[in-house]
Amino acid sequence: MSLFITFEGIEGSGKSTQIQLLAQRLRDRNLLVTTTREPGGCPLCDRIRDLLLNPDQQSMAPSAELFLYLASRAQHMAEVILPALGQGRIVLCDRFSDATAAYQGFARGIDPDFIETLNRFATSGRGPDLTLLFDLAAEDGLRRSRCRDRSAGVQADRLERESLDFHRRVREGYLHLAAAEPQRFRVFDASLAPEKLSAVVETAVLPFLQ
Repeated sequence: MSLFITFEGIEGSGKSTQIQLLAQRLRDRNLLVTTTREPGGCPLCDRIRDLLLNPDQQSMAPSAELFLYLASRAQHMAEVILPALGQGRIVLCDRFSDATAAYQGFARGIDPDFIETLNRFATSGRGPDLTLLFDLAAEDGLRRSRCRDRSAGVQADRLERESLDFHRRVREGYLHLAAAEPQRFRVFDASLAPEKLSAVVETAVLPFLQ
């Protein structure tokens, strides 16, 4: 069976941890799983990711940022996601088109209808079957991401350096998207302990595997 599940949330929401935990739970059920991420997921997309997240690129125009994300998504779909779905695999993707709506639409102020049209083109009209949104206060998410960066000895990326108000708008955007499509979204309290949250996520996903 093919199933396309996307993981969304603000910086530090723990979605990257949850994608790995769910992947393992599904593999334990002998299911074929592909994990990937945006931006990134293949060589060309990883190069675009480096540009988008490089803290030296603070002067990047919002329109340039938008088109770089879309270019990465188009290649990602063609090279990774659509082939995996065609093979009957479950694809778990760390961020996808809803991230563009939240970050470039709600937070940057680019017209959401314009973004939706471009997203449909970049994805060949193939959207997620299920979207898992890990909701957390922006203050808590940024605190987590900065602690993680310090522990890893790395610099905060370009988006992590945005203002608290920016990240609050991203969160509000995500919640707006989830309210508009309750049949596709499942919203989780990202303040839960990772293992407890993982069990809740598995319970929510299981009906889609029937």
